[in-house]
Amino acid sequence: MKSILVSVLFLFAANLLAQEAGKSGELLKNEASKTEIGSVNTKRSDSKKNNNSSGFRNQDNNGFRTNNSQYQWNKEYGYSEVFLRIPEQGFFSVEIGDQFISNNSGKFRFFDLPAGRIPVSIYESGYLLYRTTLNVRNNSRLVLDFFTDKGLFLLDSYPVQGQSYGFDSWNDVWNNPYGNNGGLNYPNVMDNQTFQQFMDTMKNRAWFDDKKMEFINQQGRHAMFTSKQISILVKDLSFDKNKLALAKLLFSKCVDKQNYFLVYDSFDFESSRKELMEYISKL
Repeated sequence: MKSILVSVLFLFAANLLAQEAGKSGELLKNEASKTEIGSVNTKRSDSKKNNNSSGFRNQDNNGFRTNNSQYQWNKEYGYSEVFLRIPEQGFFSVEIGDQFISNNSGKFRFFDLPAGRIPVSIYESGYLLYRTTLNVRNNSRLVLDFFTDKGLFLLDSYPVQGQSYGFDSWNDVWNNPYGNNGGLNYPNVMDNQTFQQFMDTMKNRAWFDDKKMEFINQQGRHAMFTSKQISILVKDLSFDKNKLALAKLLFSKCVDKQNYFLVYDSFDFESSRKELMEYISKL
């Protein structure tokens, strides 16, 4: 009887933590008209015999490379990425700007996109389902989920530094916005070496508390911290009032709040510790 109860509680907890279509992200409006939805994509073909895998951007109707001797070496026109997932069975195609990807894996990753407003169209077996416009920023990665019955959701936007991926698993890109990290692989948390580099940079650029807090706040827009990292950041400040303000600010950015007691030792005065404890207890 006890084992059955434990199993039921486990399944109940799993359902609470499970992802749900439309649970996270900003719904992007479908700009395709009713007459366009379900129409065949005349510009592209999803059939295998006509599928283009050559990598060339400019082709004529016969699929051959057009003559073009105007070479462009190391052209700089911005760098952005769009990662789009379709967690449903089927053969889908996604077109973003001049890039087109078809597969049945449900994962579509676009690189080397220019910044600005870029049209995106989604097809199933060659028939248009959805069309909208993405506002892509330079050196950023947009992460989206698409559901045929709900629409396209913008989950989050992340900075891309040096065109690096910045994650351990492809699935983490889409799963982390739902909070499904299992408490093991924290999203957007710097490793020890990167965090030390961050501290060194802050100390070189910001000597006073206000500048340090500004630097940390800017980084915190796109990153999460562990309790130990927050403790180090708070302890680096000179005055307790600033330490308290920073500790309160970073609590929402902490990935292991159960260990936030580590931050208490960063204060010089007991009154500051008590105030932080009271602040957290009311959240």
